Amino acid sequence: MDDHFPAGFYHPERGTIFHPAPSPFGIPYRSLYSRNITNLFCAGRCHSATHAAMSATRVMATTSLMGQAAGTAAAIATAHGLTPNGVYENKLAELQNTLLEDDCYLPWHKRPVPELSIQATLTASAGDPAPLRNGIDRPIGDVDNGWTGAPGDTIEYRFEDDAQLTEARLVFDSDLNRVDTSRGHSARNMRHYFALDASHWAMPATMVNAFRVEAEDAQGRWHVVHRADNTHNRLVRIPLTGNAKAVRFIPETTWGAEQARLFAFDVR
Repeated sequence: MDDHFPAGFYHPERGTIFHPAPSPFGIPYRSLYSRNITNLFCAGRCHSATHAAMSATRVMATTSLMGQAAGTAAAIATAHGLTPNGVYENKLAELQNTLLEDDCYLPWHKRPVPELSIQATLTASAGDPAPLRNGIDRPIGDVDNGWTGAPGDTIEYRFEDDAQLTEARLVFDSDLNRVDTSRGHSARNMRHYFALDASHWAMPATMVNAFRVEAEDAQGRWHVVHRADNTHNRLVRIPLTGNAKAVRFIPETTWGAEQARLFAFDVR
């Protein structure tokens, strides 16, 4: 917690005190809307927080997630004719699950995995694919929650009967904890300035670049139902149509890493 004195630079002692705090911690949805103005959201640095709480929640990446939460809540409120507080009272689980589905991180919450993925048999040509349907789409502490395999390896869902498919959902490894060493020292991957001599800012090497998704028909023949390259997004949703006995994901290239990394592969 980065606690600043009101006098700032003019404070006679150090202008900041750093207090250790539990990490991570959640931000209550109720801090994002007004308690006495019926239809007003207050996301980012204007959310409801004490001076101490603001010291840990005012940073850019965190406030951007507040904006995502408020925007999603506004959409749910509009769809159901609710106030912001009505979303809290009646649709909080829908708000949380929608955010998780959109790859927003909510500490201590697991994303609901589609029933079709849970009931199917999940295998991989190399590596344990079980974490791909555990509902946690990033490393948490010492638990990786991902699958690692070489380009060309396969991850397959096989269904008991022909399944009607509507979507595949993938979450790749954008190496959220990577550091930038181009200036001779370690710095977080979100630069706050760009020097003239700074190195080119490239995609995370761990991200999958090219991949394909294939489906097996009733005669046991595999067909490519989606292929992509030059992939820049960590979260990828792929519309699917028709029935299949099985669906498999095959990474082809990464942005530089020898191994392909994946945190989620769902089908519904």
